[in-house]
Amino acid sequence: MADIFEEVDEELKEENFKKLWDRFGRYIVVAVVLVVAGTAAHVGWQHYTLDRQEAFSERFEAAINFESQDKNADAAAVLTVLAEEANDGYAMLARFREAAARRAEGDTAAAIDIYDALAVEDSIDAMYRDYAVLLSVITQADTGDVGQMVERLIPLASSGPWRHTAGEYLGLFALKKGNTAAARERFQTIADDLEAPQGVRARAAELLQTLDQ
Repeated sequence: MADIFEEVDEELKEENFKKLWDRFGRYIVVAVVLVVAGTAAHVGWQHYTLDRQEAFSERFEAAINFESQDKNADAAAVLTVLAEEANDGYAMLARFREAAARRAEGDTAAAIDIYDALAVEDSIDAMYRDYAVLLSVITQADTGDVGQMVERLIPLASSGPWRHTAGEYLGLFALKKGNTAAARERFQTIADDLEAPQGVRARAAELLQTLDQ
């Protein structure tokens, strides 16, 4: 069961961190386009903003480099400060990446705390609050209270961009509780959904075949 959770988790990170990157990447990899203004004060403000954006970008990239070298503690330290000092887009993304770094370092409690804080953060879009809920559940999938995790996932599974992965985990939790019929229903729904990511559909189909044996 742990292997299944890990496989789902890896694919989720690959698919959905890309969504975060697509939305906020422009703040990270390029400078903000400054509107040329007529006054020296406005030009000065533009240069200040550009310098800050470039500084945020450099620090974020430094954290990613630390992660690529398995220096997750160093990455988390950089991201903690960045989340406190950066603008909203950088701050949110830094917190997600910090949680991932903490988890990779083995501090799952810290990662869960960050995800749970993001899940109730009114300043970020509801889609990312839901994503934080999903990641919190995934991080504690093998150790958390199944009933509480199921309760958190049910709203996500009804609609929205995370519904397929949330439904998949609901199926896995049903199996964990021995409710084969509920698990089968969840996996069949995913397998039949042409909008579901290919990897999620494939896993659902494989699990259905296993249940039929």
